[in-house]
Amino acid sequence: MNPHASTIIITSLIMGPLLTISSDHWVLAWMGLEISTLAITPLIAKQHHPRAIEAATKYFLTQAAASTLILASSIINAWQTSQWDITQMSVEGGGVILTAALAIKLGLAPFHFWLPEVLQGSNTMTAMMLTTWQKGAPMSVMVMAAQCMNTSLMVTLGLTSIIIGGWGGLNQTQLRKIMAFSSIAHLGWMVTILTLSPKLMMLTFYTYAIMTSTMFLMIKLLETNKVSMMMTSWTKLPMLNATMMLILMSLAGLPPLTGFMPKWLIIQELSKQHMCFTATTMIIMSMLSLFFYLRTSYQATITLSPNSTNSSQQWRHKPNQTYYLTPMIMLSTTLLPTVPTLLAII
Repeated sequence: MNPHASTIIITSLIMGPLLTISSDHWVLAWMGLEISTLAITPLIAKQHHPRAIEAATKYFLTQAAASTLILASSIINAWQTSQWDITQMSVEGGGVILTAALAIKLGLAPFHFWLPEVLQGSNTMTAMMLTTWQKGAPMSVMVMAAQCMNTSLMVTLGLTSIIIGGWGGLNQTQLRKIMAFSSIAHLGWMVTILTLSPKLMMLTFYTYAIMTSTMFLMIKLLETNKVSMMMTSWTKLPMLNATMMLILMSLAGLPPLTGFMPKWLIIQELSKQHMCFTATTMIIMSMLSLFFYLRTSYQATITLSPNSTNSSQQWRHKPNQTYYLTPMIMLSTTLLPTVPTLLAII
């Protein structure tokens, strides 16, 4: 890619979400979302492969439709109230349209169909940005407009996403699609608690972003795309391969790893709000996600030689030094002792 084009794209990719996060005016927030969409689309399509072009087209069309709905909801609210402040969304119809638009942008079920296909058509680093950085701007808008969103609707969207995210990942063999359905399931936990505790929702998003980024960086370092290729990844980096199991278990929410912390706090908050049936359903449905995390970790760490594999043997090689991966692994696995401090803040 041309260096000048790369500079413009990377700058826009950084400034777009920051503009949305820092603004409280609907037009500025919409502009930030559009800049972010236009910046990531060339990165998806730069592989010059039909699958990548298809992914870029699907991403652009869904994001453009969601941005149109966001603009429509803000115009309806401004028409009725004569103000453009995000935190003052008071028109009921505008709130429903805004909820649907943000659900499309984030990939919440039942608007999730674009996310696995777009991630599969992207390379590993672009898929990491789509599941972490690109979700920051819609999340910030959702937090600022949380008071106008219906709690029952958000809980319904959350439960549907948890079920679809776990169910959809069961038969997947591509790692990027597995991470896509993992993203859908985690987003379900976030939106369920949004109207009850926005700070807890942001804490869940931060921990999810750290764990997902660490997992994608490991996939990039091991140069694996399929679950079957995980069987021979131990020949490249044995220690990293063993550490991947901890990251997968943290994504699944098993104690005493970091991923258990937000789920524990969400279940505690739902219990305080007398939503025990919702909490119980979320816990049971998260077992679906646990299954494919366990399957992936089994393929990576337990299926060792001389067991037969479906992919060719790969020689161990000396990788590039990745000093940033060590602190990310620590954050992804060892943050549970900070719960008392976080509870004081939340």
